[in-house]
Amino acid sequence: MYVCSCFGITDKQVKEHAAAGACTPRQIASVTKAGTDCGSCVRTIQGILGRGACPRRELLEKGNAAAVLAAGPALAEAA
Repeated sequence: MYVCSCFGITDKQVKEHAAAGACTPRQIASVTKAGTDCGSCVRTIQGILGRGACPRRELLEKGNAAAVLAAGPALAEAA
C-alpha cells in the first residue's frame, strides 16, 4: 500500500527503514522524502512507526552518539 503518493513510498519501505533504525517521521523523510511535500502521509507514517522502542533513542540516552551516527549510512543504503 502506498503511504506517500507524492514520492511513491510504500508501507513496506517505511517498515524496512524503521527496522534499520528510523524512529520518527523526520528520519523516514530524510531517507525517502515521504512527508516533505504535501504532508498528508505523516500521520500514517507515525502510525506505522508506533510508540515502540527506538534503538537510536536508546543509544542516545546511554550516551553512545557515535553508534547513532554510524547507523545513519545504513538507513541511506536501505533507500
